[in-house]
Order: sequence, then C-alpha cells, then structure tokens
Amino acid sequence: MQKRRWSEVGLMRKILSCAICTIAMMSLLSVHLHKFPHHSKLSDPYRLPNPQIEIRDKILGKEQEQRWTREFTPPNVFLGPLASQQFPVWRTNCPILWKPVPNPPPESRGYLLAHTNGGLNQMRAGICDMVAIARIINATLVVPELDKKSYWQDSSNFSDVFNEDHFINVLANDVKVIKKLPKEMDGAPIAIKYFKSWSGMDYYQEEISSMWADYKVIQAGKTDSRLANNNLPPDIQKLRCRACYEALCFAPQIEAMGKLLVDRMRSFGTYIALHLRYEKDILAFTGCTHGLSSAEADELKKIRDANDKWKVKDIDPREQRSKGFCPLTPKEAAIFLSALGYPSNTPIYIAAGEIYGGDSYMGDLQSRYPMLMSKEKLASIEELEPFANHSTQLAALDYIVSVESDVFMPTYSGNMARAVEGHRRFLGHRRTISPDKKALVRLFDKIEQGIKKEGKLLSDKVIEMHKKRQGTPRKRKGPVPGTKGMDRFRSEEAFYVNPLPDCLCVQPRNLNTSVIIR
Repeated sequence: MQKRRWSEVGLMRKILSCAICTIAMMSLLSVHLHKFPHHSKLSDPYRLPNPQIEIRDKILGKEQEQRWTREFTPPNVFLGPLASQQFPVWRTNCPILWKPVPNPPPESRGYLLAHTNGGLNQMRAGICDMVAIARIINATLVVPELDKKSYWQDSSNFSDVFNEDHFINVLANDVKVIKKLPKEMDGAPIAIKYFKSWSGMDYYQEEISSMWADYKVIQAGKTDSRLANNNLPPDIQKLRCRACYEALCFAPQIEAMGKLLVDRMRSFGTYIALHLRYEKDILAFTGCTHGLSSAEADELKKIRDANDKWKVKDIDPREQRSKGFCPLTPKEAAIFLSALGYPSNTPIYIAAGEIYGGDSYMGDLQSRYPMLMSKEKLASIEELEPFANHSTQLAALDYIVSVESDVFMPTYSGNMARAVEGHRRFLGHRRTISPDKKALVRLFDKIEQGIKKEGKLLSDKVIEMHKKRQGTPRKRKGPVPGTKGMDRFRSEEAFYVNPLPDCLCVQPRNLNTSVIIR
C-alpha cells in the first residue's frame, strides 16, 4: 500500500513538472515568436523584386522557399550570449522610400559615363553614387563599366555581375539609364572629369552642370567616394538606397547560386558568416605580419612595394596591430568567437578568398570549430565553374551568404565588411559583430604571454566590450571632432555602412504584430 502511494506521488510530480515546463515554454514563445504570413499574402511593398523570386522557384521549387526571402527574425532570438539586447524595430517599408522621387527629372542635358574602380563592394557604392549624381546634374546614365585593371584582374562586365535590365527598370522613374551611348554620339567630344571626393550639391549643380554648355558626354574617371555622406536632400539619400538595395541586384546566375549556398548552410542550422580577411592582398596592403615567418613578411613587402597605387610603403607591423588596423588572424578569430560563447558545433561560413598560408594558419580555427564551410565545400567544382577566374562574381556569392547569415562577423573593416553591415542594417539591423581589435590585441598578447587564460573571466570581459558593437540601431556617425578638410570627410561613417536615418523609419515594437523587412 505504501509503495503504491509513493508511486502515485511520483506520478503526480512528473505530471506537475511537465505542466510547469509547458506553461514556461508557451510564455517564452508568446514573447519572442510571431506568426508571419506566407510571402504570397503580403502586399507589394514587402515583396522582393520578381526576378529574385522566379530564380528561387526555378532552382529550388516553391516547396523549398529560400531564407533569402525569409521574414526578419527579431534580434533577441539570435544564437549566442549577446542575444538579450532589445531595441525598437526599424523598418525599410516607409512609403516615401518605395515611391519614385516626387518630381521626375527634367529632360536630360547629356550623358554620364562612369568607369568604376576597386573590388566588388567599392564598385557597388560607386555605381549607386553615380545614379544619384546623374539625378543631380540631369544626366542620362550609361550603364557603368566595371574595373578590369585592379589587383584582381577580373574581366567581368556589368551584366556578368549585376542584373542589368532590373537595374534600368527599377530606376526608370528616377534616372534614365541606357546600356550604351546612342550612335549619334559616336565621335562626340567626351569630357573626362575626376569628380572631387565627398562633394555636395553645390559642386555638382554648379561646377559639373556648367560643363553641359560645352559637352554632351561627361565621363567620371573614378567613382569611389565622389558624393558626400551627409547634408544631401532626403530624396537624393533615398535614391542612393533604392539604387543600392533594390535596383542593384546580382545577375540571375549569381543570385541562384548564392541562394543555393544559403540553403545548404541553413541545412546545418543557424550559422555565422565569418569574413576572414586574412588574404595576401590585405596583409600586403596593411603591412600586418604578426605570426608570419620572415620569408612571408618579405613576400608581402615586395607585393606592397610593387603596387604603385599603394602609397604607404614603410609600415611598422607592430604599431599597425597595436592600433587595431590589422585583420584578426584565424587563431584570434577562434579565441574571440569562443569568448563570445559560441559553441564548437556552430556552423561557420568562411566568406573569403584564399587564406594566406592555407591550412598552416587555419588549424586553430578548424580545431575549435570543425564545421567550417565555404563556397568550395558547399558546392561542386561543376557548380562553381561558371564563376571560376572571376573574383568579383565569387565575392558576390560570399556577399549573399553573408547578408543572409544569422550573425555576420568581419575580421577587418574593409569594403566588404562595411557594405554587408550596411545592407544588414537596411534589412532590419541583423546582428553584425564588429570586433574591437585595438582592445582585443592587448588581451591576445596577454594570453600568448601566459598572463591571462581563456575562461569565464576573459569571456565576461569580451562580452562586455562588445555589447554595443552588434549592429544595433543608431544614427550614422559624423566626423571626428577637430578634423578639417578631407580628413573631416574621411573620418565620417560612410553612408552605405549605416543608412540610418535617411532610408529607415522607426516604429515601436509591438509583440503582437508581424515585422517584415523587405
């Protein structure tokens, strides 16, 4: 009888425990999760451009809808110990952003040619600025030419990298864009002009527009940083966002392959995209040699000395690193991720080209995080063959997987890191962790010297250092106080790194309504 009574008590305890767990789980879900409608039931302003949806359906079928079009996940449900921070929901579907510029441009006064310069993301920003400049000076924009003479020596044309027709159509109500100069302009004199860096409305409306009196064709010799980050009319700033985030889609074959890579990463679960900028070109450019052999350091110096475009030749690698100007090494990235609390079974996508030193420097990262993936591991040689020997197109694949990741972490604040950060902000401030390299270097050195050890104390310190470095909403930073001239503009946060508040509006968080960022 007593045994039966104890059995009944045990059963009641189990039932009570299950009931408590169920109530707790339902409470948790009611706070953090929202019910989202299928994309087909959404109104037009929330949908992706049709070409992207068509490519997705063609490659994967409707039943395997890509996360590329997935609903925005509130930041408080991302993985990792930094996931507790709450902030208002910033939305990109403000009516003013999605409408054409209120007053259609007057009749075109001439044609604007643009020769872009730099890698993929430097060219992207430059192209979008050329769209805005064409609007300011009442020009017809000829589809820009991509840089074929940079370090990467990529022969890709605009239509190889971007969806040319989509670009033209989306901007039709803002700026007239054509694929090439009309025949009647053959032989017409062309004014080649290197627009001043970070110039505002007065410069373009007065100095550049005055050239229409003598020329029908103006060619921009360079496109990077030709337009001011701030103090431009709201319609021009919104046009820059429309050009960058709506018009400038990748070419269909790149979109399709990128979405396929995202889907394959998703099969492993929630993932981090690690922009591991430990590549030969950036190490040579920055002069960073920490942990390298003397032979490797000499090789990098020879590359730097041979590049005429890189003006600074004599660089103190220790000083560079102490100031936080060097990319994290693979080992440092591994220590950092561990300190943030990401477990060893976290899937990580390596968004990068060839890592300098290869496996010899990837060992520490690989041992801590065995689930290291890359486009070369996720796709077959045959699938990547169309993009082989085209670094710009391969970089575009990394860009897509990085934008769509649950967490993005760059190890160096270069053009790719800044472009992805800005795009993720535009899509709803998706988590982007920006390492405080200057502070981290001091911790890494103490670990190497045996002064500090990895563990809870180090982890707590690293987490505290990075609470406000996760891509949470904030207005774009202005110039550093005391700077003057070009240094003043150079010290500003670039427009495409943080398009807030120009292209975003805020609404108070309502836990009972859906939030769709598109």
